[in-house]
Amino acid sequence: QVQLVESGGGLVQAGGSLRLSCAASGRTFSIYRMGWFRQAPGKDREFVAAITWSGGTTYYADSVKGRITISRDNAKNTVYLQMNSLKPEDTAVYYCAVARNMLRVGVRSDYDYWGQGTQVTVSS
Repeated sequence: QVQLVESGGGLVQAGGSLRLSCAASGRTFSIYRMGWFRQAPGKDREFVAAITWSGGTTYYADSVKGRITISRDNAKNTVYLQMNSLKPEDTAVYYCAVARNMLRVGVRSDYDYWGQGTQVTVSS
């Protein structure tokens, strides 16, 4: 099992920035990739970004490219999501997730463990 705890969400004005953190514990040696997804009210959970645990290869949804950066600190077993130039449409609960295998990057069902989520609200 891998346990994930997200933090860093909050309320920010449009154009502002937030940095989300996700700390992993437990069987962290089994992590192949960590990702961030988000779910807005009434919408499906969608892929935001992901990073491979060993090589640091990054992946982004087209909607966030250029505004959001994912990074990791292996020593701290933590992945970060730096979000800049935030828009009201970025408002959602953001979830951290772990994939143990090299499956599809943006597919929710290919991730094995999930955090509880952290709320991000962007006001206009």
